[in-house]
Amino acid sequence: MNQIKNMLRKMGRPAAAFSLVLGAATPAMLATPTVAQTQASEIDRAVTALRGITTLRANFVQTDRSGQTVSGVLTMKRPGKIRFQYQKGVPLLIVGDGKALTMIDYEVRQVQRWPIGNSPLGALLDPNKDVARFAKQLPTGDPGVISLQVRDPKHPEYGTITMIFVRNAGAPGGMQLDSWVALDAQNKRTTMRLTGHQYGIAVDDKTFKWTDPRPANRR
Repeated sequence: MNQIKNMLRKMGRPAAAFSLVLGAATPAMLATPTVAQTQASEIDRAVTALRGITTLRANFVQTDRSGQTVSGVLTMKRPGKIRFQYQKGVPLLIVGDGKALTMIDYEVRQVQRWPIGNSPLGALLDPNKDVARFAKQLPTGDPGVISLQVRDPKHPEYGTITMIFVRNAGAPGGMQLDSWVALDAQNKRTTMRLTGHQYGIAVDDKTFKWTDPRPANRR
């Protein structure tokens, strides 16, 4: 349990390259106008699909760099709101209210909070985040898959997030967010894989409320 909790405490902080991505484009490729234009088009398509999500509920499996996994349910409501409800027996909850991400540890009665913009999840949630500006398409070898790496060069401490989109006619913009990988400043990697996507469902704002476990504090 302690190993799982240590992994969860790193979740959502700066992140990096997806293990299935084989590498970045070579300088020669980037110098070719046709390739550059194609990449820009694919980046725009992925960003449009991301921005097209109003609400989303999906199952997730979270894996740390040592291969340990936990599961749960993700609920997202744009702009800015997200909830990671972990499996039974894991006394942690992570909630984003549009401004900050909060991790609540009910076992030790602790609450940690940090701005969404300081997390790689800002690329998913922050409506002011210019994703396309900081995005780079990575090759996947599959025309039906787009790998988008987002990193702010002015703020390397925010880390990197690599989002994997798979073509799906039933998803917003025809692209479904399949998974993402976050790599923080300490080179700790967290992978999130989603299944069972439900789009456009009714999600009450109360979903993103939480009970403060600290004495004399309730939310």
